[in-house]
Amino acid sequence: MSKSPSAAEILDTALNLADYCGWERLQLHAVAAELGVGLDAIARHYQQKDDLVEAWFDRADQALLRHAEAPALIELPTAHRLEELLQAWLTALAPHRAVTGQMLLYKFEPAHLHLQIQGLLRISRTLQWWREAARRDNHHLARVVEESLLTAVYLRSFIHWLRYPHEPPALLCAYVHRQLQRVPLRQLLRD
Repeated sequence: MSKSPSAAEILDTALNLADYCGWERLQLHAVAAELGVGLDAIARHYQQKDDLVEAWFDRADQALLRHAEAPALIELPTAHRLEELLQAWLTALAPHRAVTGQMLLYKFEPAHLHLQIQGLLRISRTLQWWREAARRDNHHLARVVEESLLTAVYLRSFIHWLRYPHEPPALLCAYVHRQLQRVPLRQLLRD
């Protein structure tokens, strides 16, 4: 490659390599070699390997936000908007599902306290975008309760998605739907 790679090209190359070697074994020098550049070209965009993880989840967040602009989505009831948006987020991660799970295991290793904190912040950031994209406007205690309940739905759905990679999309949709129809959440998600 004659020109310096973009952040997206670096991320895509890292993900493709990790599909073969696994996230734990992926080395940034291997990414640089695959792109035909030095490590300095990687460092211009990513200061550490975990920055690639953040970029991968940022990409999923962007897919969720793009989906939020669909005119038909705005007309749906709240629970359906939340379902569709979470599906869009998971769909964006689907091409590298196994690597996504490996990234999480890497992040939450006991020795990676600094990455664990970033992981918790990532969950919070994605949850906030999910709520904003669904046009949620609860305030004060109702917002706090809703965020707590939606965090549980998000985490259960994400873990389920990771555990059952061959599940048909319709079954995943049904699972997410059931999570959002839980009794305490139903009261908050009324339109």
